[in-house]
Amino acid sequence: MKKLLLVEDNEMNRDMLSRRLERRGYEVLIAVDGEQGIAAANEHLPDLILMDMSLPVLDGWESTRRLKQAPATQGIPVLALTAHAMAGERDKALAAGCNDYDTKPVDFVRLLGKIESLLPS
Repeated sequence: MKKLLLVEDNEMNRDMLSRRLERRGYEVLIAVDGEQGIAAANEHLPDLILMDMSLPVLDGWESTRRLKQAPATQGIPVLALTAHAMAGERDKALAAGCNDYDTKPVDFVRLLGKIESLLPS
């Protein structure tokens, strides 16, 4: 079973996404801010991280940069999730170290495709 870390501060988004992903056979770990996300990634070494970019304590941009600089977590794919769909946001996410980017509200079928393309075989 592939292990996903969902770093999301919005409770409704967390509940909806985690339930739907679990129904698809994924183990879903939860963190509610960037610092918790980094700690959970180091502790559990998930197969993929779904990272909200607008997080309290430490935002998703900086959290991703730190994960990608650390030897233990740098190889974990990070998929940015953001409500910011403005031009340049995708490039900003990729520059921070994210492997891909998706917008909210989440199109679950599209998101699943992105998750599956990033997961190691």
